[in-house]
Amino acid sequence: MQIRFSEFRMKEVINTSDGCRLGYVCDLELQLPEGRICAIIVPGPCKWLGLFGRDDEFCIPWECIKRVGEDTILVEITPDKCRRPKRRK
Repeated sequence: MQIRFSEFRMKEVINTSDGCRLGYVCDLELQLPEGRICAIIVPGPCKWLGLFGRDDEFCIPWECIKRVGEDTILVEITPDKCRRPKRRK
């Protein structure tokens, strides 16, 4: 299966452990020089009423991805373990 990053970003990530919708892929972590995908990055929940941005993001290891479908990516994670502070530019 070959997929472009632009197509990957349009897929919604769903946690099969609790059925929670985590959001859409915003970034990837790659291992260079092999070019292997280590993890997908999904923005964390909004702060207050969807305003004021986001502080955290979910870093989901590739091993936790169970299935990549046409519209969704099914993962099996514990959200608290995959949450990390958002990197600042």
